[in-house]
Amino acid sequence: MSDFHTIDVHRSEGLVRLTLNRPDAANGINAEMARELAAAAAACDDPTVKVVVITGAGRFFSAGGDLKDFASAPHRGRHLKGVADDLHRAISTLARCDAVVITAVNGAAAGAGFSLAVLGDLTLAAESASFTMAYTRVGLTPDGSATYLLPRLVGMARAKELMLTNRRLSAQDALQWGLVTEVVADDALATRADELATAMLATSGGANGGVKALLHDSFGNGLETQMEAEGRLIAQRAESTDGREGVDAFLAKRTPDFA
Repeated sequence: MSDFHTIDVHRSEGLVRLTLNRPDAANGINAEMARELAAAAAACDDPTVKVVVITGAGRFFSAGGDLKDFASAPHRGRHLKGVADDLHRAISTLARCDAVVITAVNGAAAGAGFSLAVLGDLTLAAESASFTMAYTRVGLTPDGSATYLLPRLVGMARAKELMLTNRRLSAQDALQWGLVTEVVADDALATRADELATAMLATSGGANGGVKALLHDSFGNGLETQMEAEGRLIAQRAESTDGREGVDAFLAKRTPDFA
């Protein structure tokens, strides 16, 4: 991951920090960034990675797809489909890996940048952050999982409003709508993300991954199917190293050591 040009990736024990790093282009997602995001996400899909923190360099989180990159391609549709495919691989991997994904939204998040921002299992927003879909403004339709995520996060009516009117939400609006977990002062965002990452590093990666998997599947399951999945998974966790350690630590009134 050290050979990336459009994202900066720093890995320490159990933690990967991923920074979108095209500040001169508002961290717009071009073909290279989409490929690198997919590769970085694949590297994060590892039991030793407990936390992934995603943020942007400079004033923007991400302005979404890089329209200059798309417009310069000889076959725009084919080019854009390839970019979307790579971005979607990244999003799918991050959504389904065991690691807790923390997004630290440091500025404007538009288009696919909006989707990437609210992908976080825990989403922090700086007070100056903003969110807008922006696709129909240029005659395009959403990608980056927006049509999946937003109806589930804010409901169908509000998802339609965001996508059809390109309404811009402030950080406080996004908090009230349930799109973000917490809003913090601009100069406190990095520190708060570090605090949250440190707290998550002390938790059980397998249990966190199980929570994510159960919640993702819950929208497609009936009640009994979902409860059966819960029963099977909690039984598996009870036999796992982390499950045994967690229960034993609780009974012994000590802090668990989830290695």
